[in-house]
Amino acid sequence: MTPANVSVYPDMHGTTVLGLRHRGKVVLGSDGQATMNSVVVKHRAQKVRTLYDGKILAGFAGATADAFTLFERFEEKLQHYGGNVTRSAVELAKDWRTDRYLRRLEALLAVGAPERLLLVSGTGDVIEPDDEIVAIGSGGAYALAATRATLLHANHLEARNIVEEALRIAAGICIYTNDHLSVLEIDAIDAD
Repeated sequence: MTPANVSVYPDMHGTTVLGLRHRGKVVLGSDGQATMNSVVVKHRAQKVRTLYDGKILAGFAGATADAFTLFERFEEKLQHYGGNVTRSAVELAKDWRTDRYLRRLEALLAVGAPERLLLVSGTGDVIEPDDEIVAIGSGGAYALAATRATLLHANHLEARNIVEEALRIAAGICIYTNDHLSVLEIDAIDAD
C-alpha cells in the first residue's frame, strides 16, 4: 500500500529535496547546504540533476559520494531499460538492497519523470506518492507540509513557484537547509 504522501527524514542532515507534478510540469528542487557534523562546508551544493539526456530528474539526500554512486548506477539502469523509470528504479533498489557494496550507501533518491515521481531507498523501497509530491532529507517534512498547504490554498500557481516557496519555508525552519536553491523542470505526461 502506498502512503498518501512520501516524506523520509531519517538521520540524513544537510538536505531538503522536493519534487512535484503539477499543471503539466515535473519539478525537482533542493537547497544547497552541505554539512559535516555541525559545520556548514558548502552553501551551493548541487543535489538535483538531469539524467537520461535531460528526460529524468533525480535528487539525493545523504552522503555526497554515495549519491554520486547512486546517480551513476541509476543512469546505467535507465540506459539498460530504455528510459523506463519504474523498471530502472526497481532494479536499482534490488541491487542497492542486495549488493554488498551498495547496501552500505547512506542516501535516498527522489526521481521525477514525465509520468511519475518516485522515492528510491536502500531498503528496497520504490514508492510512488499518491499526491504527486515527494520530499526527502532533514527538511523534507517541512517542504512537504508547505507544498500541501500551497496546493490547498493556491492551486493556480505553477509547479516551479510552489517548489521554490516550499523550499524557502523549509529553509526557514530546518537548520540543515539553506535558501540557495537548485530547481529543475521537465514537462509532465498527463496520466489520463
